[in-house]
Amino acid sequence: MQFTDQDISVWEKGELGASEEHVRVSSTDQELVLDDALGMQHISIRLQKKLIADLKRVAGHHGIGYQPMVRDLLNRFVQAELKVILQEELRNLELQEQESRAESTAPVNQFMEHRRQA
Repeated sequence: MQFTDQDISVWEKGELGASEEHVRVSSTDQELVLDDALGMQHISIRLQKKLIADLKRVAGHHGIGYQPMVRDLLNRFVQAELKVILQEELRNLELQEQESRAESTAPVNQFMEHRRQA
């Protein structure tokens, strides 16, 4: 099905689908299917009441829900931390490679030193 610019415009303005006749509570099975399709998993976490209130205030200021904002914050944090971890692992691999090269050239270095002394 192809949507026209007018179709999209009326949805974005809230002229369609915003009435109570278009609303119904989804079943648990429907929620599970939707969560699975979106790769989502329901979790439970305890946070301080003030933190939740502050998160809601910040999210409201930006015109978004606090749960999507928290998901975004967590995603940003994880991406930044993964970069740090990967950089650390890369540095460790480079050090191991340098040490390995130094060990593999030790006999050659000994031979060259012996030749210089002769």
